[in-house]
Amino acid sequence: MAVTDLSDALAMLAFVAAAPSPFHAVAEARNRLEGAGFVALEPGDPWPSGAGRHLFSRDGALVAWVVPDDLAPERPFRIIGAHTDSPNLRIKPHPDTGRAGWRQLGIEVYGGALLNSWLDRDLGLSGRVVVRGADGPEAHLVLVDRPLLRVPQLAIHLDRDVNSGLVLNPQVHLVPVWGSGRASDGDLARFLATELSVVPADVMGWDLMVHDLTPGCLLGERNDLLASARLDDLLSCWAAVAALIAVADAPADHASAICLFDHEEVGSQSATGADGALLAGALERSVLGRGGDRAAFLHAMAASSAVSADGAHATHPNYAERHEPDHWVEVNGGPVVKVNANQRYATDALSGAIFVAACERAGVPFQRFVSRTDMPCGSTIGPITAARLGIPVVDVGVAQLSMHSARELCGAADPGLFVRALTAYLQG
Repeated sequence: MAVTDLSDALAMLAFVAAAPSPFHAVAEARNRLEGAGFVALEPGDPWPSGAGRHLFSRDGALVAWVVPDDLAPERPFRIIGAHTDSPNLRIKPHPDTGRAGWRQLGIEVYGGALLNSWLDRDLGLSGRVVVRGADGPEAHLVLVDRPLLRVPQLAIHLDRDVNSGLVLNPQVHLVPVWGSGRASDGDLARFLATELSVVPADVMGWDLMVHDLTPGCLLGERNDLLASARLDDLLSCWAAVAALIAVADAPADHASAICLFDHEEVGSQSATGADGALLAGALERSVLGRGGDRAAFLHAMAASSAVSADGAHATHPNYAERHEPDHWVEVNGGPVVKVNANQRYATDALSGAIFVAACERAGVPFQRFVSRTDMPCGSTIGPITAARLGIPVVDVGVAQLSMHSARELCGAADPGLFVRALTAYLQG
């Protein structure tokens, strides 16, 4: 299809470019929300007692919500959840290594990465570094957005059978080079100290990862496709933020909220993951801050619902046999409602209908995905959120190819369609 309005696609790509790590994703989401009038709360602050728009963030996660004027504390929530993390290569605590005249950094694979997609790419470094401060440890964002690392593939002359099947051992074959010569302990700490203008002895630790430096872009003969790193799931994070801003001034008989979790790609079991207390605690504090009690919170939950927004599989033209033949999914075909009878997705007939009705109100086409019966599917924050909150949750997302690659592909029209659908869902 021809995509005539590319503004949403370009806005989404700008968000992804600013967010090479979960910590940067939270910082970018927070900047956009604060620019729209959201007030940031610190952990020890009292929760707001009335209407308004607020947020709080912790590490790689963020919760933001809108309470309309005169909303009773027992009124329900409409929630969009997404996640800030993506599969990648993360730097080890003692990373300085190398051999044969090469300086290298030790890495650990994070999540279910397509390992071959990280080969022969120019890579930057991002995340956070903790340094000694006058009042204790201080966390600083770090972004080295220039060619710093590379994972070189073995030449075909030394592996004549490589095109019959590449097998990578992540411990051995994915260690990036970042210079020539001999490695010495403290090389990375000294580099980071220079980046942060501190002394190396003050570098206490880091949560660092590599990222592909190739910019996201439109592609195709009609600019109807786009390619980028981290579409899973920063596209959904961007769409959730945009939808919440869009409804911030609208009257409603419910509160609207988004939660951008971390650690979805490794099971969500963390202080900032969906399998923790982050979202439930924020929602209950919102009710309590408005004069409600535990009973009011449970009353609100009984009528609440949520959307789990995460990438969906488009039907691959070169591997069509890997897809359910009666549920093919197209890019630029609108949001995808994901269903799995074994509850790998949380969608049921009722929660699915809530989102479908939102698509219909917004004039947005939608699709349905189910895996082949003889193939397992992945999972999302959807079932975890449904279990944690005891509310209907629908799993939806934008169709894409190359999921979990260092660079993924989707339709250029789909980001805008997804925002429209999520906005209509929050509007109720």
